[in-house]
Amino acid sequence: MSSWITVCGLDDIEQEGARRFDHEGRTYAVFRSPDDEVFCTDGLCTHEAVHLADGLVMDYEVECPKHAGAFDYRTGAAKRLPPCVNLKTYPAKVESGAVLIAISQ
Repeated sequence: MSSWITVCGLDDIEQEGARRFDHEGRTYAVFRSPDDEVFCTDGLCTHEAVHLADGLVMDYEVECPKHAGAFDYRTGAAKRLPPCVNLKTYPAKVESGAVLIAISQ
């Protein structure tokens, strides 16, 4: 079962930006796309466990700050080596200016 959790306000994430969100011992990365959609993935790169919210976000990709591997944050797909394992993604939405994500309990 999933429950929606408020992360922050939409304006707290720049367009083509990311924000770290920690909840119940897990860490997530929440992204704001160029067209103001929001997306959520696991927070750590699948290659070296570096937080992706610290990476460069351009268009619909996030670049890992350690080895420049890249992921499509909409799907979690690993797009550029060294990561070869995809990220897990979570539903995300904006309601009344707040960013919410759905995390399985």
